[in-house]
Amino acid sequence: MTNRIELAGVITQGPIRKQSPAGIPHCHFVLEHRSEQQEAGLPRQAYCRLQVVASGQGSQYKTQHLALGSNIKVSGFLAYQTSRNGAGRLVLHADEIIDI
Repeated sequence: MTNRIELAGVITQGPIRKQSPAGIPHCHFVLEHRSEQQEAGLPRQAYCRLQVVASGQGSQYKTQHLALGSNIKVSGFLAYQTSRNGAGRLVLHADEIIDI
């Protein structure tokens, strides 16, 4: 099955760099996207905010340039995560991050 997404936007929260108890580095941030898309032949304003995480040793290199307000394009897969308080959300697990 396919689970692949590419989204461009602005970092509006973070980036926060942490390390798991197993020693795996993670970088968390929120990406905000705004654009005009076509739907049923009509223009539609598209907006979303999505939590993004980049994990693993390669993530340190990919995320070292990120800062609040950075314009980037992120590619990866979506997964559902439940927080400690039981709230669930979709998270984009990034494997590619490009400045735009």
